[in-house]
Amino acid sequence: MKLPQEVEIIEVCPRDGFQNIKTPIPAETKIEIIDKLVGCGFKWIEATSFVHPKAIPQMADAAQVLQTVKEKHAGKVSFIALAPNLFGAQRAIEAGADAITFVISASEKHNLENTKQTIEQSVAALTEVCKIKGDCKVRLAVATAFDCPFAGKVEPGQVISLIEAGLAAGADDIVLADTIGTAAPLQMEALLKPLTQKYSQLSFILHIHDTQGMGLANVVTALSLGVTRFETAAFGLGGCPFAPGAAGNIATEDLVNMLHKMDIATGLNYEKILQVAHCIQEKLRIPPMGHLARIAACQG
Repeated sequence: MKLPQEVEIIEVCPRDGFQNIKTPIPAETKIEIIDKLVGCGFKWIEATSFVHPKAIPQMADAAQVLQTVKEKHAGKVSFIALAPNLFGAQRAIEAGADAITFVISASEKHNLENTKQTIEQSVAALTEVCKIKGDCKVRLAVATAFDCPFAGKVEPGQVISLIEAGLAAGADDIVLADTIGTAAPLQMEALLKPLTQKYSQLSFILHIHDTQGMGLANVVTALSLGVTRFETAAFGLGGCPFAPGAAGNIATEDLVNMLHKMDIATGLNYEKILQVAHCIQEKLRIPPMGHLARIAACQG
């Protein structure tokens, strides 16, 4: 198996992980955890989401969190913010986001549930966001790129069609999301192989949830096909509020542990990531989702 020598990991726990926690997390706690994540060596961290507080109350402090961490860590790390529409993108840019994640589902049914818009309407909104982005990068996150909780299997052609529309709109990066965490390695290969051949100039980012425990196996499949950029969440937190049954993301500490044992560099400090996982458990009082954090909790 041909494997890369180095992999980039983007940390998404402060957004994807925290958005699914029902108990309000104080902004100070979010900022403290982001501070610790910065110390692990990440170059990109998804810090928050500029969504309506009625939709996701946990993200009501988005501007405060993003502005604070930007001021504290200017020049050390770049911060991403999710925005579901033009208004959210404007707020994210004003708060200092270095990149915006704009989510559109490859499944029409899921896009309607998630955004109350058709795919065509969402692409039109993405086009408007790209017009105002300035120096801020815009990342099109293709949700339900493999399976949809409402419509079942998503065909690669649906994903390709959305990628084409996103690139035409002006997106800088493409994130492929296994939103409900049900993709298997052969399914991963069936999508990634034609995509990496068709878009050899793109460096795809893979966002994998671990609902059925196949997350790391899917990463190995992606690595063999040349994908070297992944989004994970410390402590294995995460889940889409609009995707029934979706569990957390691959735990960052689990992926880093596996990659390091495969002699693949990440530029990250594994021990510090475990310390962040311990901090999350202590602050949020929730059981660990990832394998390594559970082992550390038992040994502790």
